[in-house]
Amino acid sequence: MTDTNDSSESTEDVDSQRADTGVDLTDTDSGSDEDDRRSTPGPDLDEVLLDDVESDNPDEASQGLFDDLLSGQPIFENKEVLRPSYTPRKLPHREEQINNMATILVTALRGDTPSNILIYGKTGTGKTASAKFVSDELESTSQKYEVPCEVEYINCEVTDTQYRVLAQLANKFIDENEAVIAEEIEELEDLRDRARTDPDVLADSEFTSVPDIEAEIESLEDERDSFDDVPMTGWPTDRVYSSFFDAVDHRERVVVIMLDEIDKLVEKSGDDTLYNLSRMNSELENSRVSIMGISNDLKFTDFLDPRVKSSLGEEEIVFPPYDANQLRDILEHRADVAFKEEALTDDVIPLCAAFAAQEHGDARRALDLLRTAGELAERDQTDVVEEDHVRQAQEKIELDRVVEVVRTLPQQSKIVLFAIILLEKQGVHNVNTGEAFNIYKRLCEEIDADVLTQRRVTDLISELDMLGIVNAAVVSKGRYGRTKEISLSVPIDETEAVLLSDSRLGDIEDAQPFVQARFDN
Repeated sequence: MTDTNDSSESTEDVDSQRADTGVDLTDTDSGSDEDDRRSTPGPDLDEVLLDDVESDNPDEASQGLFDDLLSGQPIFENKEVLRPSYTPRKLPHREEQINNMATILVTALRGDTPSNILIYGKTGTGKTASAKFVSDELESTSQKYEVPCEVEYINCEVTDTQYRVLAQLANKFIDENEAVIAEEIEELEDLRDRARTDPDVLADSEFTSVPDIEAEIESLEDERDSFDDVPMTGWPTDRVYSSFFDAVDHRERVVVIMLDEIDKLVEKSGDDTLYNLSRMNSELENSRVSIMGISNDLKFTDFLDPRVKSSLGEEEIVFPPYDANQLRDILEHRADVAFKEEALTDDVIPLCAAFAAQEHGDARRALDLLRTAGELAERDQTDVVEEDHVRQAQEKIELDRVVEVVRTLPQQSKIVLFAIILLEKQGVHNVNTGEAFNIYKRLCEEIDADVLTQRRVTDLISELDMLGIVNAAVVSKGRYGRTKEISLSVPIDETEAVLLSDSRLGDIEDAQPFVQARFDN
């Protein structure tokens, strides 16, 4: 990256003019005061018809509020099949990966410990859906053959610390153990009650008398009471691990722990959790534990301890991106269930697939597009989803993405972006880094923020470029050196509104800083 040669550019200032660059975000309160009701003689309430209500009655505003929306025929048959949380019974173009997982995990049905599995692939390539599908099949088959085998799913983007992971697992197994003990106690109490009236029922049991049964019931009750639920904070980590260890080893079973977004756990808490989980089989007596990790980052194992890496990555499965034809198959399969018959024009699914194929073969994006297009068609009160609805959905999803990215930017990046927006609003296109830095400094002074160096601001601009918020290209100015020209890649008004919703940037009033005169050949 070449640093900007700002000193070689003309720095002739123009007169400063004050102009309002803010966006009016003032909320307008709406509502109606509740009228006093007067009691007047009239017919019995049962005889009053809804149509008889006078049109000037304020209560009539609530009548028919949803009638128009419900009057049209619904487009969706089952919208849930288009959501990421849905696990379909068939996953097109993922048969190879599913068979690989099944081949590895089938050993659990024989009572042996399956190899640990690492699953890689970009967002929307079917990793989690395939893993959940295989897990459901594994558990249902284990019930069929009465083999104790179960899968526990944890989303490490939410549960992102060693304490939380171990606490969540411990509490799941504690609940299961308590439920099993409760069933055993109930069966023994039934046997005890029958034995009191007919001692011969004990002939086919392991007990010789009613006191023996009562002693076993008391022992089980003590065992059940010995489990303590793990609080989500407050315990030493070794105590949480001990509770999890005791709970999982309480009875014989094979446990597969599915850690989705496993790289988030490593990024936040290091590899201690993975080390403990991958090594615990050597200490367990009754149960066996296997780990299935799912990650969007193919390089996250580079940061693992070599011992953890070798243990965790015993088997690796890669999910490649979908191409447009594969995405079309996926959408057609889901659309058959999601929409009413003939609710889609012929060009809707191909267009959704083409848009999503541009986004690295993201099936999740394709499904979002199709669902949003259907929702937009419903709002238009039409019976058919058309190509125009898909294009509107693409714009809406892209805008939603931009809003979320801008909203979560660090404070300094927001100030840099706001400086670029102010320059663009004044008609300065292809902003150079010197101009952006000067405006950035004035904004920092306005809100009493720390001023970073120009080199650091240039780095922040590069980060905004990688996020797709701006386009920054290095251009030559001939004998005046080289500079980076910046232009916005996002809608200016919506982006400015998101920035001004930040409490600190929202305090800037009538921000119209000096704009450098620019030297253009």
